[in-house]
Amino acid sequence: MTRTSTPAMLVNGAPPGDPELALPANDRGFHYGDGVFESALLRTGRVRFLEDHLERLYGGCERLGIPPPERAVLLADIEQVTAGSLAGVLKIVVSRGPGARGYRPDSAAEPTRVVALHALPEAADTREIALRWCTMRLGRNARLAGIKHLNRLEQVLAQAEWHDRRIGEGLMLDTEGELVCGTASNIFIVRDGVLVTPDLRYSGVRGVMRKQVLRAAAQLGIAASEEPLWPEDLERASEVFVTNAVRGVRCATSLGSQRWPPGRIAARLIAELESLH
Repeated sequence: MTRTSTPAMLVNGAPPGDPELALPANDRGFHYGDGVFESALLRTGRVRFLEDHLERLYGGCERLGIPPPERAVLLADIEQVTAGSLAGVLKIVVSRGPGARGYRPDSAAEPTRVVALHALPEAADTREIALRWCTMRLGRNARLAGIKHLNRLEQVLAQAEWHDRRIGEGLMLDTEGELVCGTASNIFIVRDGVLVTPDLRYSGVRGVMRKQVLRAAAQLGIAASEEPLWPEDLERASEVFVTNAVRGVRCATSLGSQRWPPGRIAARLIAELESLH
């Protein structure tokens, strides 16, 4: 069975009577984006790359100083929410929990955890997409770079810039003009036969699918590099693709007047990743 309507949800291990009223009004995740989250693909009844999602979730909690949920408790929530479903998007949210007004966190706060299963997005299996540039820039902050924290206003404003359904993703620069990522994806290019992705030292999320692509490249003997990229690097690219844990690897075919054919390296990586869980 695949759920397609109201998401199955547990808040601190209990199903809320009304998902729209599931959190207390003073939860710091709601007020300040004080927390982390994960979005993972449920495929054939299994959460794909679950261990890597949990590793990033727990790493984000440590970075923010939020006590993480016990692993056994979180796994039990995931099992309960996904039971009986074959496909969907599993979302895990951990916030610092309810607190008093003001930015200063309370060391005694009890974290909130939410585990929910949502329907797959439309066209989740689209393998080729068109790109656009976003005018919204990402701020640089090495302390927050890499983790998937709850403050996604930069991505929200970037995605609000277009409504053309022919555009599959928008590319984002940081405030210094470096190419960082898509609004909801990591970006890879092939330049002179080498697979290259931004190093994300100042901003962006170290995506789970990004990690899988780099791991698969190593296994296939494909040279890969994490380094600063700039818009002009796309002009030298023979292949461009974006990655996301839910949507997988999607080849970019255009960006304005630039065109790229679906490439050989992307095809090899997609084939290698298809067998992985």
